[in-house]
Order: sequence, then C-alpha cells, then structure tokens
Amino acid sequence: MTARSERLQTYLDRILRARVYDVARETPLERAPRLSARLEAEVWLKREDTQPVFSFKIRGAYNRMRKLTEEEKQRGVICSSAGNHAQGVALSARTLGIRACIVMPSTTPSIKVDAVRNFGGEVVLHGDSYHEAQAEAKRRMEEEGWVYVHPYDDPEVIAGQGTIAMELMRQHDEHIDAVFVPVGGGGLISGIGAYLKALYPEIRIVGVEPADAASMSASLLAGHPVELTEVGLFADGVAVKKVGDNTFELCREVVDEMVTVDTDAICAAIKDVFEDTRTVMEPAGALAVAGCKAWRRKNPEGSPVLVALTCGANMNFDRLRHVAERAEFGEEREALLAVTIPEEPGSFRAFCDAIGERSITEFNYRFSDAKEAHVFAGIQVRDFEESRELVDHLREQGYETLNLTGDEFAKLHLRHLVGGHARMNGEERLFRFQFPERPGALSRFLSSLPSDCNITLFHYRNQGADIGRVLAGLQVPAESEMAFRRFLETLGFEYVEESGNPAAELFL
Repeated sequence: MTARSERLQTYLDRILRARVYDVARETPLERAPRLSARLEAEVWLKREDTQPVFSFKIRGAYNRMRKLTEEEKQRGVICSSAGNHAQGVALSARTLGIRACIVMPSTTPSIKVDAVRNFGGEVVLHGDSYHEAQAEAKRRMEEEGWVYVHPYDDPEVIAGQGTIAMELMRQHDEHIDAVFVPVGGGGLISGIGAYLKALYPEIRIVGVEPADAASMSASLLAGHPVELTEVGLFADGVAVKKVGDNTFELCREVVDEMVTVDTDAICAAIKDVFEDTRTVMEPAGALAVAGCKAWRRKNPEGSPVLVALTCGANMNFDRLRHVAERAEFGEEREALLAVTIPEEPGSFRAFCDAIGERSITEFNYRFSDAKEAHVFAGIQVRDFEESRELVDHLREQGYETLNLTGDEFAKLHLRHLVGGHARMNGEERLFRFQFPERPGALSRFLSSLPSDCNITLFHYRNQGADIGRVLAGLQVPAESEMAFRRFLETLGFEYVEESGNPAAELFL
C-alpha cells in the first residue's frame, strides 16, 4: 500500500466514523438553473449555508469536541475564529455542556459576534486578523488551561468537514466533472478532497481563494506552507495568512488545481447565488461559485457537471451596498468611462446618440472651460468585449475616452467626488490608503502626518467589514519631503500614489 493511499485511507476511516448529525443537518444539493444556462454547464450548489449556524463549520467543531475526555470538558474549550468556526464551537459547547471562550478579530462582522454570544460563547475581540486572534487564544490556553479547538488543522475537524463529500455522492450518484471548494486554512477542501480522491479519484478537486488571501496557492507553489504578510479582509471567512501543516500535506495529494478571484468576482457570485436561490451569501460563501465561473471561462469546451460549495451566509447587512455596487463590475456588465466632449449646445445630445440604446447607470458632469467638458459615465454593457467596442466607437466618433472600468481609484473614490478642479497655491498630491476598520485609525493617520502638510481632500466610504478605503489630497512642502516619506513608511497602512492618474487630472 502506498503512502498516499495509507493517508487517504486513514482519513476515509475518520470521515466514515465522524459523528456530526447531533447538531448538523444533511444539506441540500440544488441545481442552479440561471447559472447553468449562463455557463452552458450543469451547475449544482451544495448548500452548507443552510446549517443551523449558516456555515459548514459546525461539522468539524462538533466532531472534534465530542471526543474530548471528561477532564478536558471540565477545563473548557477555546478557539480563534473570524466567525463561522466560532459559532460551531459555541453551539457544540452548549450541546455538550462545556464552557467555551471564543477569540475573534476585532474586524469580525457583528452578525457573527452576536451569534456566538447568543449560543452562550464568551467572546474576546482581539487584533485585526485571524492570526492575531489565534496568538491570543493560544496565550490564554497556556495561561488559563483551556483546550484549544483548531478551526482547520486538526484530523477530527478535517474528518467532520469531509462528511459533506459523503452526502454529496449520496445525493448525486451520476457523473461529476469538478467540485469547487473555498479555501482558507484548508480544512474543508482537505476533508472533501480526501473522501473524493479515496473513492472517486476521477473527480477534479478545485480550490478557490481570494486573490488577496491566496495562502494555499502560494504554499503549493513553494512546496511548503507559506505565511503571507497581509491578507484581504473582504472574504473574512477565508482570510488566513498561513495554512495548516496537516491540511497542506493533504492538499498536495488531493487538490488538482487552485483558482484565485478578486473582490468584484466574489460580489458578482453573491448576486448569482441570490438570483438562483434568493439567499444572500457572505463573501466566503460565494467564493466557490466565483471560482467555478472563472474556471469555466478558461475551460469552455463541453457541457461539464460542476458542483460549487456555498459554505456560509453570515452576511452583515451593511456590506450589501458594497456588494451591489461591485457586482456589475465583477460580471463586466458596467463600463466606467471618462469622456471629453465639446462645451457647446447639443454636445450632450450628440454624446448620448453615440452611446446608442445602452442604459446609462451613472452620469456626472462638470464644466471645465469654455471649450470642453468632462463627463464621468457608467454604462451598462453585456460583457468586457462590448465595453471595449464602445470605447473604440466613441474614439472613432472623435471623443477622447478613458476606460476606467478596471481602475480602483475611479471605482472606489472618483465616482463619488466628481466636482471640478481645486484652485490652490502649491501642488496637490493624491494618495489612496487602506485603513484598518477599527477605532483610532484616522486619529493615528492625522497625528502622524507632518504638521506642515496640508490636507486638501479626504474621501472615505465604509464598506462593511472590509478595510477602510481612503483618498487623501495633500500639499507637502519641499522641505518636508523626507519627513513625509518617513510618515508613509512608518504608518503601516498600504498606500498608492494617484497623483498622475489621468482620471484625477480630468475631474479633481
């Protein structure tokens, strides 16, 4: 027997013996008719978002905790989690009559924090990321004697998640080409992959990660677990800097391919799932659907049978505005354009005629001078190809046109700030900053800024649990340039200078 088959057999045995249905339920496998038609494939959704805690995490947490000894139960359990594992541990602890302490990042959506407290868990908010919360949980474990329940890198947790694959194959006993699984620390894809590769090795296992939190992709490429310096927080349920040792070794054997997607693609996938199910996924919950769509674009041949795991629906309501705004970009169904038109009677009408029958989703205009005007327009299109064709058409009609659809500066800030040029003495420089969504971030920025630097513009929009995105206009005296550079480097916030952005020159 090979080492590979021994490992998979061990996990297969654990999965077959896993006990999860005291608290979990067998979730439905539902066909997604709209998505199937659009992708010209047979797309099925494994609805783990319908669990009692609205996430698959209850499976692994309960399977691990039911095996605690009486002495361990007396000590109580502690875990670190961005929310879904926390709810699984809290509900399992209540079911088993065990005390539970949950350390969660301070950026965790309030819906998840409140749910943990409602299940009887003792919540401690600490740090801005999962890894900071994990360090605090392990410190408390050592000092206070708790039993640590790992969210992904534990064989019994992995086995609990693997019961999903067992259900899937009972529910769909016909051919499946590929199963798409969201990846954070790797526990979910390890359990599902171990079961499927042990019994159905022909099924392709595809892991999906956010492009700004692709720790498993980096680790598999490097051949060992890699710790990322930073991870994006939009899909907080998979915002893990470093995958587990156990999960990494399993993923090396069972994962056929990794796919990464950006925030816009995740938002578009949330909309896709809503249109087929009338359920709103959290970002991590729609991650596999976004990966399924990206994979299908690269593999357009045939009519494959594809299964995507919708792993969670703990969505903060105030995030929906950001999701709705970015979903059209993720589907490439809205083009953002900056167009220069003559400042003369009839020019608006001529411009609208050039756009044709397309719907205008946004239109911002500001007088520039007596000869020309600059228009910032959002226009509904079918796809990226039509967006490109529209830009070419406008240029052929003599309009100077910038395509801003992929410009983060334009999508995040400029569309809300169009208003003309500031008249000031001294040059203005523009910077985009990523502020952590926590109290004191703005005060830290202002107190650290050199005192002779003047703020000429400041734009911020809350995006739910994502990082805060700030656009700042600054006047920096020449004699303060070195101090300003030190400020940027020691501030600790990611930044991009946008002073030379052509869209800024047109509208700001």
